[in-house]
Amino acid sequence: MCSGRVDMSFVFRAFMNGMDGVFVGGCRLGECNYTTHGNFHALGMVLMARRIMQHIGMNPERLRIEFMSSGEGIRFADVTNDFIKKIREIGPLGEGEGIKKADLTLNLEAVMRLVPYIRLVERERLRVPVRSEEAYRNFFASSEWEKLFRELIVDQLAKVQITLLLKERTLSTGEIAQRLGLTPSEVARHMNNAAKQGLVRYDEQKKRYALA
Repeated sequence: MCSGRVDMSFVFRAFMNGMDGVFVGGCRLGECNYTTHGNFHALGMVLMARRIMQHIGMNPERLRIEFMSSGEGIRFADVTNDFIKKIREIGPLGEGEGIKKADLTLNLEAVMRLVPYIRLVERERLRVPVRSEEAYRNFFASSEWEKLFRELIVDQLAKVQITLLLKERTLSTGEIAQRLGLTPSEVARHMNNAAKQGLVRYDEQKKRYALA
């Protein structure tokens, strides 16, 4: 299968199923067997997923991509052994980061729900025009990317996380802020927008939010 077919949902579903690490292997960049250069798409997907992992408290080293030819069996063995060693050093998923299981599950589910949206904004706003590994890595390490990431992904992810929390029970602004590591003002902004859209309601007596 072309590495370009590896969807971000595959990666986060693996983590949701308890995998401690995910390795993606692809053809050498610039040597695509199908002339689609899907391995560049895979590289962009991995770099984006690693930034999302970092944002939700996961060690981004749990996800790795490498490019090699089918004739590089020894290198493949060396790379996979090195990756396995690294994952063992990091430790079990969540435990190695000091994340509570409930919080990890919430965050991963929120990312999974956001993947279709991420695909759309990637096509419209996050495409790298130059097909070179350097161009991709430079873009995903740039201040421009960080600005787009916060503008297009972080806010949307917080909204999904809040919705998932409110499906469990009603919550106050402070409780939501504490659970998600947000400031009360950030939560209030999200809740005001959601209320205008008719997605949540505020109980004046209990001073708590609930899904509409």
